[in-house]
Amino acid sequence: MKGLAQKATRKQTKAHNRRLVLRTIYEQGQISRADIARVTGLTRTTVSDMVDRLIQRRLVEEVGYGPSAGGKPPILVSVVDDSRHLIGIDLASGEFRGAVVNLRGKVRHRVSLPLQGRDGQVALTLVYQVVDELVAATNSPLLGIGIGTPGLVDPLNGVVRRAVNLEWQDLSLRTLLQGRYGLPVHVANDCQVAALAEHTFGEAQGLENLAVVKIEQGIGAGIVLDGQLFHGDTCGAGEIGHVTVVENGQPCRCGNLGCLETVTSARAIVQQAQILAQNDARSSLHRFAAHPAALTIREVCQAAEAGDEAVQQMVREAGRCLGIALANLVAVLSVRRILIAGSVTGFGSLLLDVVQQEMTRRSLAMLACETEVGMSSMGPDMVILGASALVLTHELGLFAPSTNQVWHQALGEEAKEGETGADD
Repeated sequence: MKGLAQKATRKQTKAHNRRLVLRTIYEQGQISRADIARVTGLTRTTVSDMVDRLIQRRLVEEVGYGPSAGGKPPILVSVVDDSRHLIGIDLASGEFRGAVVNLRGKVRHRVSLPLQGRDGQVALTLVYQVVDELVAATNSPLLGIGIGTPGLVDPLNGVVRRAVNLEWQDLSLRTLLQGRYGLPVHVANDCQVAALAEHTFGEAQGLENLAVVKIEQGIGAGIVLDGQLFHGDTCGAGEIGHVTVVENGQPCRCGNLGCLETVTSARAIVQQAQILAQNDARSSLHRFAAHPAALTIREVCQAAEAGDEAVQQMVREAGRCLGIALANLVAVLSVRRILIAGSVTGFGSLLLDVVQQEMTRRSLAMLACETEVGMSSMGPDMVILGASALVLTHELGLFAPSTNQVWHQALGEEAKEGETGADD
């Protein structure tokens, strides 16, 4: 019967134990075999066997001796951070960005190619170009490729169901890249991998529940519940950018009116600033750009910081609309931590204070008061690092699994022995 628990096979048990041992070593930094056994509950014989296999694969190495408890000092082992590299890709901005990353999330090489309005097959060709350059830039074995892409994404099958900006519809991105490079490929929405980056490498590390609202050209929320990415049954969880916040407002790219993206996205804020500059020759915006069309979100942030009241009022309105959306998010999820990420973080407390006030005003006071809204400090590498964490999760089991289905598949009999260099 579906859903009925089944006894794990020997192969599944061995795979689980290997991942458990590797994850323990990774989390502890340096640890002895005896302490691994104590932490995991595995027998010393099992731990010794697993550690020896990981050493053979050069994923782990002996790094010296620990303090003696009266007898022979224990030998400490540690993960070899650069024993494997992986590729993280961010397709969610005006340029396609990628990096070679090691097992600790340290960037070893970067590539950035401007999108320049290209879409469809041409945009896909640009993805290949980014990956080609990154593959050529490393001499360590590659663990896999992780991708954060805009749009609706089916992460289990690696299919971009719809990405409006890129003109992708039902694009089997995983299949295409795996066929071209012969590497494991994992694909998810950019906002979801941003949340995974915060949960794995950022200030929210270790929090069981978390929402990250990423605001760039579009807006979306990545949601972590019980330590796992939440995609939703139809893979659209977190699409708050297309929640209506202004009745009969501006047309949105999705076809509706007054969506959050039409007032609070970086694109919308810049467009409003350009109109302000065009209509007011005395606007301080002219100090930061040669002409209105040259304005970016950076210059708008500078004008707001310089005290331009018209720009500040525009930012407050954007924050008010964001607060409306977050009030709904809090009411549904009841998470204690929400982080705002993306280029709008440059507005700082000017935006944040209004968001918090509006969220409190429009939701149950007790829930709102217990929810902390802050700005992410991860910077522009957030999606790249989140995509990297996606690979580390699926291929080595180093972090909480993104979904139970993927986790069981990784441990299942269909998983190839030795595919990642840790499972043979």
